[in-house]
Amino acid sequence: MDGVKDMIPADQVARFRNAVPFWMSLLLVPVALLGAFHGGWTVILLPVMTWYFFSALDAMLGLNLENADLETGEDKLTWYKAITLIWAPVQFVLLLWMIWYVTGPGDAHLSALETIVLFFGVGVITGTVGINYSHELMHQSDRGERFLGDALLAMVLYSHFRSEHLLVHHRYVGTPRDPVTARYNEGFHRFFPRVLAGSLKSAFRAEKERLARKDRPWTDRANPFWRYWGLQAWMLLLAGLVGGWAGLALFIWQAAVAIWQLELVNYVEHYGLTRKHLGEGKYEHVKPRHSWNAAHKASNWLLINLQRHSDHHYKPNRRFPLLQNHSEAEAPQLPYGYPIMTMAAMVPPVWRRVMNPRVRRWRQMYYPEITDWRPYNKARTPLPR
Repeated sequence: MDGVKDMIPADQVARFRNAVPFWMSLLLVPVALLGAFHGGWTVILLPVMTWYFFSALDAMLGLNLENADLETGEDKLTWYKAITLIWAPVQFVLLLWMIWYVTGPGDAHLSALETIVLFFGVGVITGTVGINYSHELMHQSDRGERFLGDALLAMVLYSHFRSEHLLVHHRYVGTPRDPVTARYNEGFHRFFPRVLAGSLKSAFRAEKERLARKDRPWTDRANPFWRYWGLQAWMLLLAGLVGGWAGLALFIWQAAVAIWQLELVNYVEHYGLTRKHLGEGKYEHVKPRHSWNAAHKASNWLLINLQRHSDHHYKPNRRFPLLQNHSEAEAPQLPYGYPIMTMAAMVPPVWRRVMNPRVRRWRQMYYPEITDWRPYNKARTPLPR
């Protein structure tokens, strides 16, 4: 990559036409309805749309190397914020309507297999879009935005992701204390069960330690896990009331798919990238080099610039329109956008063939002084304090 183009001035960033591409996630709603109404081959359209359609657009449209002016004020980002604000009620209505329809009026023309495949696609939506939007919202200071983020996570039974992400992942990324950082040569099928258990434990421990510093027990009402459990129970109850036992099973199925989608992305974002151990359990500060960057235009529209992950970890509070693209001199680059990379991650030999040489080049480029990477490979460098 040759670097970045000139900054986009704030008055241009504010224009509606520049924000519209990030609203493309709404196209998935009519695709879901089409699958519910017609069944048959249309039930596979949701994963086809998110994985293959946007990958094809990436191939056609190429990279976006432009960066918005960092002096752009909040008042200029109204159209960008709007999509993250409306998505939670849109997803809530769509999810419960789909459960109602397939267990009621749609039961006559949808086979059991068609329904299962259709809700696999629903999970792709709630994982690819819903959890991603919750990630944007949880980083904001506004309580209303954070609540919408909590609501989106409750819809996929993964509410602890907020605590894990804010209190653990951002603090310890690239170190042994972060369960979400995928280790070099660790296949996704080993990573997935490890991160499922590790992220829940680390999230609860982080909240317990936070309360202990205030001389409060983990049972204190200030522990957000009470809110997490309450919201998740409410969503399970609604799914059961709307669709009975079948609706409850479908709700849990789409949540499982969404969690799988999230952790696939987590696997890709930091695979093999570690912060240098400075001695005595201390590590260097997080830099853009500690996350994989991807500048692919269409998939960044779908994922509201999540692929500019190098900048997100460098400056976590930046709203997605202001996230900066980093050149190859500043951050390692993925060869494709997340849709293709997550598919590759499901086939470990393919993944290692594509990514291991890139990790080795990254190590040589940024840390030529480190000659023994075995402690990093095994996550055996001392834990951060």
